[in-house]
Amino acid sequence: MTQPFTHLDAAGHARMVDVTHKQPTVRAATASGRVVCGPDVVAALRDGRVPKGDVLAVARVAGIAAAKRTAELLPLAHVIGVHGVVVDLRVEDDGVAIEATVRTADRTGVEMEALTAVSVTALAVVDMVKGLDKSVSIAAVRLEAKTGGKSGDWRREP
Repeated sequence: MTQPFTHLDAAGHARMVDVTHKQPTVRAATASGRVVCGPDVVAALRDGRVPKGDVLAVARVAGIAAAKRTAELLPLAHVIGVHGVVVDLRVEDDGVAIEATVRTADRTGVEMEALTAVSVTALAVVDMVKGLDKSVSIAAVRLEAKTGGKSGDWRREP
């Protein structure tokens, strides 16, 4: 069975879905990603020797700010109240693991906000370390879980 595309009108034009009839509910989403880098960058991150400064602090703030501005970047995303954002970064042997959780009590979910937070956090890490190694890369940005809303809870299988 095929379902109609929710973001297209009868003529096939893009539209923003009208959610005014929906009641606000508590919702959350968690996304993850990685910045892959070599041992020299990992060592500089662990030792606090990155010339641009505190990479993890700058990247965390960038991710939080990005989550709050998602609707400015994605044309069909709703402007929603972002009520909580947590961005965690962990330096590992092959790079930086990133996880972001976004929470709201609104009419639509925060999956795109969580993915945007992870993406911009990763971009900020790359920006901070690119002078040490131009080969760093962003990998595996993906939704891990969401709660709330009409479709209920979802979690990526391990």
